[in-house]
Amino acid sequence: MDLTHAAVAFSAAFLAGAINSIAGGGTLISFPALIWLGLSSVTANATSTVAIWPGTLGSAWGYRRELRDAAPRFRILILPSLVGGITGALLLRWTPPAFFDKLVPYLILFATLLFMAQEPVQRRLKTAGAASHESTRWIVGALLFQLAVGIYGGYFGAGIGILMLAALSILGLNDIHEMNSLKVVFGGSINGVAAAYFIWAHMVYWPDVLIMAAGAILGGLGGAGTARKIGRTAVRRIVIAIGFGMAVSLFIKQ
Repeated sequence: MDLTHAAVAFSAAFLAGAINSIAGGGTLISFPALIWLGLSSVTANATSTVAIWPGTLGSAWGYRRELRDAAPRFRILILPSLVGGITGALLLRWTPPAFFDKLVPYLILFATLLFMAQEPVQRRLKTAGAASHESTRWIVGALLFQLAVGIYGGYFGAGIGILMLAALSILGLNDIHEMNSLKVVFGGSINGVAAAYFIWAHMVYWPDVLIMAAGAILGGLGGAGTARKIGRTAVRRIVIAIGFGMAVSLFIKQ
């Protein structure tokens, strides 16, 4: 690995870690960077997942205050995150790369539109009341939705943060920093189990993983503090901008 290669890999991972901490979507930086550096699409996706996952640790530390204050009822969503993550990783192993490339921009666009529509959808479903969050319907719906998010995240992580933020908002949360803290935990669970499978299946390129992991940790650690400083409205705008940017770039690529 020459110096230019290492610098590109580290810089892409640093930015991806910071963006994932703030709004999600960092995969669209790390994934294309690895393609540009010469990896195949499936290897690049697996390598990106493994390399960026350590950034979750930095983000979790940055959001430790919000995690302490988060409602305990949301912890149950870790289970479908793990099941979905390994399922999605298996699907990536078995899916032709051409189909994989065509499906992604539609999923990201849907997630971004859902996030933009969160307030009217929240009113429509009448989920803002605390009592509804304790119902069996709420629990079952939340588990199934997070399972679907987990499958998508294990398959291809770009946009997973936007999708989880949209889901959490519909389920009644309105504090973007609390939502981000939970997103970090759930996303870390999804990508962690997927990364473990990719390593076991020998799907990653280790020279890039090592240098990008260091960049992702530093980026993730700094991202949470940045989110607090710029405010909730700015963070929400960043989420939407990243979502549309990812979708448009991938449609153009096709």
